[in-house]
Amino acid sequence: MSLFAWLRPNHSPLTDIQRQRLAQLAAPVDWHDHNLRAQRWVVLDLETSGLNLNRDQVLSIGAVVIEDGAIDFAQQFERTLHQPDHKTSPSVLLHGLGPSAIAAGCDPVDALLDFMDFVGDSPLLAFHASFDQRMLARALKDNLGYKLQHGFLDVAELAPLLNPAVVLRDAGLDDWTACFGLQAAERHHASADALVTAELALILFSQARRQGLDSPLQLEQRLGNWRRRRQMSHSF
Repeated sequence: MSLFAWLRPNHSPLTDIQRQRLAQLAAPVDWHDHNLRAQRWVVLDLETSGLNLNRDQVLSIGAVVIEDGAIDFAQQFERTLHQPDHKTSPSVLLHGLGPSAIAAGCDPVDALLDFMDFVGDSPLLAFHASFDQRMLARALKDNLGYKLQHGFLDVAELAPLLNPAVVLRDAGLDDWTACFGLQAAERHHASADALVTAELALILFSQARRQGLDSPLQLEQRLGNWRRRRQMSHSF
């Protein structure tokens, strides 16, 4: 499918340079059979104006890279997006992105192009990945007319899958980081949350290898079985 297959509503047309950058973005590759340690992963965290997937906006993007089995501190990403129609909401008490920070942010088109160029053909990791995936996909569609097709793994699912003896009901990132003795430098800050999520992911990947799961495909297959068992247990 063409990168331009989705229309870009309610926004000014892309400039020639932006269209060139969009056309040059790398397509995602098949990553399922790769070795976990060899795979380059982009660990993503978004700060948003709220939790409504259809109405709220992406305010900031933070990401770090796991490569060769370690966090590569030379590959980090952070952008605050300028959203001129953004209205201050209670979420500002969590992420601290007030009107002045949003007003000083980057053009969303350029910020999203920068981010997808940073991602390249790599899959993404996030905590509660379905939310980040859907918010990012909508931002890319609305601003660039781009359809997100990169693979995602959810660290919030990997943690209980690989640690069945740990009982944490409705566990969030704080719960799992505390479980493993990790500390975020600054919670609800996209870059800091991405970093601590990457640290947690490395612990989980190490556990996965010890359990004989050494590829994303094996993890996805085990996750599928785990989800089905949970659904069956909840149906009784």
